[in-house]
Amino acid sequence: MMETNYHNPVLLKESVDGLLIKQDGVYVDVTFGGGGHSREILDRLGTGGKLIAFDQDEAALANAIEDERFTLINENFRYLRQFLKFYGIQKVDGILADFGVSSHQFDDPERGFSTRFDEALDMRMSTRIHTSARDVLNSYSEADLKKVFWRYGELKRAGAMAKAVVTSRASGLISTTEDFKKTLAKFMPRHKENKVMAQIFQAIRIEVNQELEAIKEFLLQPPDVVSQGGRISLISYHSLEDRLVKRFIRTGKFEGEVEKDFYGNPLAPFKRIGKMIQPSTDEIAINNRARSARLRIAERL
Repeated sequence: MMETNYHNPVLLKESVDGLLIKQDGVYVDVTFGGGGHSREILDRLGTGGKLIAFDQDEAALANAIEDERFTLINENFRYLRQFLKFYGIQKVDGILADFGVSSHQFDDPERGFSTRFDEALDMRMSTRIHTSARDVLNSYSEADLKKVFWRYGELKRAGAMAKAVVTSRASGLISTTEDFKKTLAKFMPRHKENKVMAQIFQAIRIEVNQELEAIKEFLLQPPDVVSQGGRISLISYHSLEDRLVKRFIRTGKFEGEVEKDFYGNPLAPFKRIGKMIQPSTDEIAINNRARSARLRIAERL
């Protein structure tokens, strides 16, 4: 395995500033990764503070922080409320989430997240997930593959791509990154190959990890566990994630009719704090993967 790292936590200062850290507060970092955001939170906490972190990726355990105020839970953030209850925590003062794939996951060829390496198609964020990218591509029906490409990749030629996958696998399993890229090579517009292939990989990755379902389950829990006046600081990387975050902050729901007060204002559990924040040109120059990040901050009413 090649040497990898978790460098450059995105929007570090802005996201942690947004939490208004109290020295004796209780905070949660639901996407620990390399621990960059967690370390910043711990630096601002006093001796009476506490930080709980989640990460479903077993590789993240190697970055655990030796600090009596810190607890790392090797689970998906969709189980937030369940594990807070297990640790006897009723309310927290803030939650930080940095959705998406870490640099470590992208840079490790064996994980199969990147188009750069010819490796086995995996894309699982945890080894406990049973379905890999290879399973999706070789077992899903043409109709289901079309849904995946359309819903999660927002690909205009989703139907034709799904048909090409089914046709290709009839003569041999699609097992590696190069197998997959060759299968869909004819759909790559000139000078936009990398962009379209990234959308395709995103679609499969979201399906494998059930990312949007996990985010929805997670977002419905802060109203119950964040104290009044507490904050949530949420970083998204593509429109599908950001749409969920934006709508939740605005309405407290993802679909259906929104409850409103006498004056017609949505009865949402959180209020937006400031405007959406994007990385500076300086940060993007240092860490190109930050370019698509969007930070939204909200406060519990």
